[in-house]
Amino acid sequence: MNQASSNTKEDKKLKWWQLSLLGVAGTIGTGYFLGSGLAISIGGPAVLLAYILAAVGTYVVFDALSQMTAEHPEQGSFRSYAKKAFGNWAGFGSGWVYWFSELLIMGSQLTALSIFSRFWLPAVPMWIFAAGFGVVSLCIVFFGNKGFDRVENVLAVIKIAAILMFLVIAAALLAGWIGGGKYTPKLPLSYSALFPAGGIGLWSAFIFAFYAYGGIEVLGIMSNRLQKPEEAPKAGKVMLLALTTVYVLSIGLAVTMVPLSAFNPKESPFVLALSSDHLAFVPHLFNGVLIIAGFSTMTASLYAITSMMITLAQEGDAPRLFAKKWKDKYPFFALCLIAAGLVGAIVMALWLPGKVYEYITTAAGLMILYNWVFILLSSGRLLQPSKLSGVKRWIGLLLIGAAVAGTLFHALSRPGFYLSLLIISLIALIDWIVQRVQKKQAASSAGANAHEDKLSNEHEAMRGSSPKFRITGIRLRKSRL
Repeated sequence: MNQASSNTKEDKKLKWWQLSLLGVAGTIGTGYFLGSGLAISIGGPAVLLAYILAAVGTYVVFDALSQMTAEHPEQGSFRSYAKKAFGNWAGFGSGWVYWFSELLIMGSQLTALSIFSRFWLPAVPMWIFAAGFGVVSLCIVFFGNKGFDRVENVLAVIKIAAILMFLVIAAALLAGWIGGGKYTPKLPLSYSALFPAGGIGLWSAFIFAFYAYGGIEVLGIMSNRLQKPEEAPKAGKVMLLALTTVYVLSIGLAVTMVPLSAFNPKESPFVLALSSDHLAFVPHLFNGVLIIAGFSTMTASLYAITSMMITLAQEGDAPRLFAKKWKDKYPFFALCLIAAGLVGAIVMALWLPGKVYEYITTAAGLMILYNWVFILLSSGRLLQPSKLSGVKRWIGLLLIGAAVAGTLFHALSRPGFYLSLLIISLIALIDWIVQRVQKKQAASSAGANAHEDKLSNEHEAMRGSSPKFRITGIRLRKSRL
C-alpha cells in the first residue's frame, strides 16, 4: 500500500532483502493487529492453519506479478497487464476493483483506529474518531507533506518493534519471569479446543487470514526497482516466510494466553494477551503503537488510491475532472471523491456500530482477492506457459475461491460478501457502458477519417488530371447552359 513512499525512491535500486523488509513493514497493519481477533473468534486456534494456507496463496500471486513485472515493466502494473491480456474492459475493471478495495481498506482501518481509541475513551462514539482520523489523513495527502515518506519509514520500524515487544513480553509472562497475566495460559491441544466451530468455522475465517497479507500487489510493483529483477521471487519467499512466522508465533501465543471466549472484534488479541496486574502500562503502550501503525497504513492507502484515481482519469477510465489539480499542485477533485467514500464509511460506523468492522473488513478482503484473480489470469496469458506455473496458478485460484466461498457460511462475513458483489456489479455495469461509448466514438472517428480520406483522394485525382480534361469539362458545362 505504501505507493507514495516508493514514488520518491524511483531512482534507487533495492537489494532483494531490502524489498523483503519493505514488504514485511508495509503489509502488517490493522488487518493483523485487529483482524486476527476476528479470525480467532470465528475459527478458533485452528486459524493458524488458515494463515499458513493464505501465505501460500499470497506467494503465488506475488510470484506471478513479479515475473510479469520483470518481463514486461509497466507503469500501471497489474492494471496494465489485465488490459494487455484481456482488453480495455479488464484494465478498467482491474483499476476500479483496486480503487474500491483500497477505499474499503481505508474504511476498515478508520473503524479499527476508532476501536483502538475507545480503549481510552469508551464513551466517545466511533464516528467521531473516524472523522478525526480521516480529516487529518486527507490534509496530509492534500498538502503533499514531503517529510511524510520519512515518517512512514519510522512508523514501519515502530510496527516491527511492537511485534517484537509482544513476543518478548508474552514469552516472559508464560515463563513466569514477570508477573502473571490476567488469564491462565492453556495450550489448546484437543480437537474441540482447536476447532471449536468445526471445519466450517475455519473455512469462514479464511478470508481474514488472506486480509492480513493485503498489499502484496504493491510490492510486486516495487520489484522492478530491484538491482536484479530476477531475484524478486526470492524476495517474496523470504518476506512471506517472515510474515507467516510472525503471524503464527504471535497468534499462537495469544490463543495460549487468552481463552477463546475473551476474543472479540472490538479488542486487539495482543492487548488482551498482555493484560497483567504487574504490567498495567503495557496494554496502553501497545494500544498507542497500534494507533500509530494503523494511521500510517491508512494514509499510505490514501496516497495509493489518489494516484490510481488520477491515472484512471488520465487514461479515460474515469471523468477527466479527477485528473485535474487545483493550482497545478493539489489533487483536490480526486480527494473530494475519496472523501465522499470515507464519509460513507463513517456513516456506516454511525448506523452499525456493532458490526461495521466485520462487514467492511470482509468486503475489503474480498475486493483484494478479486484483484488477485485478475493478476493470476493475466499471468496465464502474458507469461511463457509451463506446467509448474500452471499448477501454481490453479493452486492460487483454488485457495482464493475457497476464501471467497467461506464468507457465505458465517453471519458476520456474509453481509460483506453481498456488499462486494454489489460493488463488482456496479463496476461491471459502468464498464459495459464505457466500452459501448468508446466503441461508438471509435467507429464514428473511423467513419469520419474514411470520409476525409475519400475526399482527399478525389482531390488528388483531380489535381493529377490533365489541363485539357479540365478545360473541356468546363466548356461542356457551359455549352449545356
